Amino acid sequence: MSPIKHQTGREQPESATTSGGSSMEPAMPDKKEKRFQTAFGCSREGLGNRFVYVVISPRARGLSIGINMNPGKDCNFDCAYCEVNRCQRSSEESLDVDIMCVELQKTLELVRSGTIHQQSLFRIAPPGLLKLRHVALSGDGEPTLCPNFSKAVQTVAHIRARSGSFFKMVLITNASGLDSPEVQNGLRYFTRDDEIWAKLDAGSQEYYEKVNQSKVPLEKVLANILFQARQRPLIIQSLFPAINGQAPSPVEIAQYAERLKELKTAGACIPLVQIYSATRPTPHSECGHLPLKILSGIAQTVRETAGLRAEVF
Repeated sequence: MSPIKHQTGREQPESATTSGGSSMEPAMPDKKEKRFQTAFGCSREGLGNRFVYVVISPRARGLSIGINMNPGKDCNFDCAYCEVNRCQRSSEESLDVDIMCVELQKTLELVRSGTIHQQSLFRIAPPGLLKLRHVALSGDGEPTLCPNFSKAVQTVAHIRARSGSFFKMVLITNASGLDSPEVQNGLRYFTRDDEIWAKLDAGSQEYYEKVNQSKVPLEKVLANILFQARQRPLIIQSLFPAINGQAPSPVEIAQYAERLKELKTAGACIPLVQIYSATRPTPHSECGHLPLKILSGIAQTVRETAGLRAEVF
């Protein structure tokens, strides 16, 4: 692929899908709120929470309540496009499950009652985008590295059971820790309607090291994805950035699609591959956003090679 013009991460990608309404996210907070800005481009100050936040997510197609499972920013990946600044210390070192429990119940009530519309970040949002789509186990670091992961998931499951109305849980992960006993214990509380969204940004070890910069080998990531996707449907999340103005090469995209094909052939149930690019400011100035045309081409390669459903966000 030819070089592309470097763009800032602030630009939001245009969605290639037509379902689910607008992909618009909340406006950036004002200057007073910027010091509270999270990795999700939304201020936590509005809700006054330490671990629970709310965003309008294009990939969720609406409102997502997130739980910061790793507020201490611990991660075994150092992705080129990551918006988390790990040079700055966090005010929270670890997840307090008891406090998270109270915050989640309060936030769920805000959403269910419609009071969330009174929050400054959501006042102009169309009502359709303020419908709860899921509760995401995510955070400023890799959520599966959370030492009390199982207790946190069990707590969310109990809140759901007592609430009288079902909401989906989604684990958003780089897949490196899906095989750990702590995570396996936590996933026992997932129903068949809950989901795992696993990162896969590369098809070769070389490109994986360039983009994800992890000591965890790509082979293990693929093995963990296969292990989980044989047990339950698993959604693949793939972010392709422009690095120094360059898109991934056609060879790399072909290898990426082949890895997906191999997973499917080996029995992985992958109902969707989400293709998107860097959209928010990062500490890495060399990382930018790919245009829709290139992302659409990647999605088409996935469809043709792996026979999987692929959408661009």
